[in-house]
Amino acid sequence: MNAENGYFVVSLDFELMWGVRDKASRKSYEKNVRGVQQVIPHLLSRFREYGLHATFATVGMLFFRNKKEMLGALPAVLPDYSNPGFSPYGDYLDQEVGDDWLEDPLHFAPHLVNMIRDEGCHEIATHTFSHYYCLEPGQNAAAFKADLQAAIAQARPRGIEINSIIFPRNQLNRKYLRICRSLGILAVRSNEQSWLYSPRNGSQESKLRRCLRFIDGYINLSGHHCYPAPTRAKSIPVQIPSSRFLRPYNPKLDWLEGLRLNRIKRSMTHAAKNNLVYHLWWHPHNFGVHQEQNFAFLESILQHYEALNMRYGFSSITMSELAGKALPQYGRQKNHITRLRRQFHEDYLQPSL
Repeated sequence: MNAENGYFVVSLDFELMWGVRDKASRKSYEKNVRGVQQVIPHLLSRFREYGLHATFATVGMLFFRNKKEMLGALPAVLPDYSNPGFSPYGDYLDQEVGDDWLEDPLHFAPHLVNMIRDEGCHEIATHTFSHYYCLEPGQNAAAFKADLQAAIAQARPRGIEINSIIFPRNQLNRKYLRICRSLGILAVRSNEQSWLYSPRNGSQESKLRRCLRFIDGYINLSGHHCYPAPTRAKSIPVQIPSSRFLRPYNPKLDWLEGLRLNRIKRSMTHAAKNNLVYHLWWHPHNFGVHQEQNFAFLESILQHYEALNMRYGFSSITMSELAGKALPQYGRQKNHITRLRRQFHEDYLQPSL
């Protein structure tokens, strides 16, 4: 089965403070995170206007209404990072996290999760339970599996079936894809096919790669990163590579906004003309400040998508929907995953309901 047209995938890493707590202080980044309270409704409005279906990869800790609920649902095995600052448990959970979502919108967002779910056309995927780092020293498979089990356990009672995963910090650990499959995950966001974007942990990252990725956001250094829609899965979960990170507006770089926009629009056009996939991603907190400028930029992208949709049939699709195009060839594997998911629900989820 060949794709008849190209596809536009949008995925968002929905994490609030859990995703930045080890890199930014509450004081330095609180405004960005608080801004997500306005960003999510605005995103849903714009996506609704343009008929966009997005994947919101959500940290499991955001599902809770209060700290008591959260403490009662922690993973059976906690991470043991060599750098204890990577862990959100212990002192951080005790001292930095408030009592409930009304008091602490930096760490809880059940109302926003429900808002996304109730739109009915978007996918809520997992960004792990605790923003788990899969390539940092000290982490291991047992802790990752327990973390993922906890994330899935919080989603299902809320009417959310987890079909896709986005690894925090894009630390895709291929050794863990088998664990994902065993828990019913059908799709995973993988990285762009370039050495600039290959998965690494924090200590392995270099200033050169960061600099070149920054430039690549404005000038085409590494290519369009578009690819054919999968029609035959080599393995499950199906890999849905990213194409471009939507960098947030920076007033110091306002004079480069035209380059940034054209970089994205040209790649979208390339995908639409050649029946390929273009996968754009970002974090809602990237839009938390300078919201007017960030949404104006997004509006230009969405208008371009609409034009490509009308001219070339370029259409919006979620990660799991795109992965599903490759799975009919693997009916037995799909049935096997269904059995694994049912067993997981019986063994792990049912006692908590």
